[in-house]
Amino acid sequence: MPKFLIEREVPGAGNLTPEELQAISEKSNQVICNLGPEIHWLHSYVTEDKLYCVYVAPDEDIVFEHARCGGFPANKVTRISSMIDPSTGD
Repeated sequence: MPKFLIEREVPGAGNLTPEELQAISEKSNQVICNLGPEIHWLHSYVTEDKLYCVYVAPDEDIVFEHARCGGFPANKVTRISSMIDPSTGD
């Protein structure tokens, strides 16, 4: 199943408290549960003003539906074509 990188513009994201991040995660999990087993949230990176989330989903449409239902921004959704890491160079 395809993986997607979702860029979410969230001003001040880097200053969110652990409780706020927990609430965002809880809401995301609820929406995913309601959307069904086709979509999976793998992990997210929190930066100063953005969240970068990695999801497994059949297509972009369900990623945008997750954002709409959760009230989350999804400013850019990009399909991941491959992944490399330091071991790729070995």
